[in-house]
Amino acid sequence: MMNADELMNHARAVAAKAYAPYSRFQVGCALVTAEGGLYTGCNVENASYGLTICAERNAIFHAVAQEGQGMRIASLAVIALGHEFPPCGACRQVISEFGAPQLPVSFLQNGFLTTKTLAELLPATFQL
Repeated sequence: MMNADELMNHARAVAAKAYAPYSRFQVGCALVTAEGGLYTGCNVENASYGLTICAERNAIFHAVAQEGQGMRIASLAVIALGHEFPPCGACRQVISEFGAPQLPVSFLQNGFLTTKTLAELLPATFQL
């Protein structure tokens, strides 16, 4: 299993490839699946902001496209170059579709790598 530091390095590398001409927030995400697959994604902005895709959703959708609808996330890391924040609310909800409440989610906070469970980040997920 890949540790949080290694996963963050993959997220940092893909963040440098982000297309963020409007916000200037280059975000990268890396995740490992239960099957052991490593998938990355970066944010891709659009002049119509609603059509922008976040790094986390980009990585998750790539993982589903490769492993199928049974894909489960084992761990996930996200970074915004020059900024610090956890996944946005929309991404947290999408992460919850493919991750268990105890899923470790890593990000930078106050200059340090922080890992919280999905349940800590999103205590009340929307479920049908």
